Amino acid sequence: MRRILIIGAGQAGLQLALSLQSEGYDVTVMSSRTPDEIRYGRVMSTQCMFYPQLQLERDRGLNLWEEQSPKIVAQRLTVAGPPGQEALQFVGRWDDYAQAVDQRVKMAGWLELFESRGGNVVYHGVMTSDLEGLATLYDLTLIAAGKGELVELFDRDASRSPYDRPQRHLSCIFLHGMASRPDYPEPHVRISATPGIGEFFIMPGYTNTGPCDCLLWEAVPGGPFDVWSDRPSPDGHLARTLELMREYVPWEYELTVGAEPTDARSTLYGGYAPVVRHPVGRLSDSAHVLGMGDVIVANDPVTGQGSNNAARCAAIYCDEILKRGDRPFDADWMQQTFDAFWDYARHPTQYTNMMLGPLPEHVQRVLGAATQNEQVAYRFAFGYANPWDFENWLMDPAKTDAYLGSLPTP
Repeated sequence: MRRILIIGAGQAGLQLALSLQSEGYDVTVMSSRTPDEIRYGRVMSTQCMFYPQLQLERDRGLNLWEEQSPKIVAQRLTVAGPPGQEALQFVGRWDDYAQAVDQRVKMAGWLELFESRGGNVVYHGVMTSDLEGLATLYDLTLIAAGKGELVELFDRDASRSPYDRPQRHLSCIFLHGMASRPDYPEPHVRISATPGIGEFFIMPGYTNTGPCDCLLWEAVPGGPFDVWSDRPSPDGHLARTLELMREYVPWEYELTVGAEPTDARSTLYGGYAPVVRHPVGRLSDSAHVLGMGDVIVANDPVTGQGSNNAARCAAIYCDEILKRGDRPFDADWMQQTFDAFWDYARHPTQYTNMMLGPLPEHVQRVLGAATQNEQVAYRFAFGYANPWDFENWLMDPAKTDAYLGSLPTP
């Protein structure tokens, strides 16, 4: 039986651990926190899992909160002209629903599930100096802990990483008690973009205390949304959110005035440079480790791809491990395994990086067309769930012109 070590207990690491466990592999997970420490700790992220990635979880029996979590059917994009005034708006429905389960709920539950099925979990932090000794005990060691010193094992790939500093400063809060939009009461993601200033997201979700809404500010550094450096308490965060909403997102303000934080640790602050890293970490001439998830591909959350990338990475890595059989997991295999993941991840990475800069003129024309044509609105939303499709029509102005020109005249 092949022995696998996974360091890190997030979406990528635990999904892979549970998948390999179900295939009969001897899997050990190292986590710096226990399930209760995760469950009752601070919010770790926002997350909206689109339907193709939810199916990956269903296929492995990991959809433990599907019945309790709101079923998100569409995404709405509102672009402001002058700040606080709507310039355009449209809704694109998906082919199937998305869901956003608080990672405190999911990762605590998945850790407990892994242990209940006989998996070995070591609750201890890992330093780089520990790795060479650990790696000799296993056939394959994977690093799925996207923060901390272990990430430094993987060099930045400058050819795939156009930014060397954060393009957004991030803050989020989870709330109970938000009202639905009267004109579209079904759960849907609501994105409000103010060019040059940033973006504001509302995502229906599920947390320890039931259904909630996840609010995320994406602030252009130094701009009016960039007001979170003092890291206020949840009540302070909500008060500041309402102030910003009244000025910049008034169409969402009245729906939020009756809300309250879900818990005392319902906020998160941060920011990081979007980056792609080389996937193979060298410990010695003969010892290597393989990075996965946001260790090696960390997109800004502006397009909601992080947890989806992680889920896709876990599924692809699992397939490649199974196909390897009894052959060694050497550095060449590690690179080829990452390349199989990159064939997917390059699409959301390129799209996300484009959306962090000034909006290209051809994309502006797409957004304008989407307000008048449901087919365009649908295809734009489809790309968030299936980002490979953007290459066919949105990433190149000539392809965009051809697509828009092919549409029936209204």
